[in-house]
Amino acid sequence: MQEEARPGTGEQAKQLALAKLRQAILRGEMAPAQRLVENELAEQFGVTRASIRAALIDLEAEGLVERIRNRGSRVRVVTVEEAVAISECRMVLEGLCAAKAAVEATDDQLAELADIGTAMTKAVADGEPVTYSELNQRLHARIREFSGQQAAVELLERLNAQLVRHRFQLALRPGRPQHSLSEHLAMIETISARDPQAAEAAVRAHLMSVIEALRE
Repeated sequence: MQEEARPGTGEQAKQLALAKLRQAILRGEMAPAQRLVENELAEQFGVTRASIRAALIDLEAEGLVERIRNRGSRVRVVTVEEAVAISECRMVLEGLCAAKAAVEATDDQLAELADIGTAMTKAVADGEPVTYSELNQRLHARIREFSGQQAAVELLERLNAQLVRHRFQLALRPGRPQHSLSEHLAMIETISARDPQAAEAAVRAHLMSVIEALRE
């Protein structure tokens, strides 16, 4: 039996290439400054060069890829200064989402946040920074989701995608999970208390701590 053919051309092929490339960059499988050779990627994903080129244009708009004149495309390098600037934007948007979540979240959703907090505490106690990092991202994602503030969510998804390398490095820095755990638990506590002002302040305090860690 022949394997099911993947789409080679058209919008479906472009979306396939876009999803695969984005996933590889976000997971760190493609390193910052790594060249993205259209012929190689087209062969790898079973699509045309035109599909790869269209996907790279979209990823450039997302801030994940940069095109170098006469040299093609590469995974964009985000400097510490840029990471700090992005985190400053996150302070405003994630603070808004936390304030909204404190008002809009259901009791079941608040219980889910509490469960994530418990799992984060266990990950720190067990010395599992990668698990802690994954739970960290899940917590922030759930708060955004529960806020119902779709415009902020879409902006944050684009901003956060550019911070993958810095976020992973911070997660593996000795002592960082222990330091940030109390900040995340404060976010959960203030949202669960349905105190929007305190929830916004807790998120801002956490992200200010992230900025300070980036600058170290």
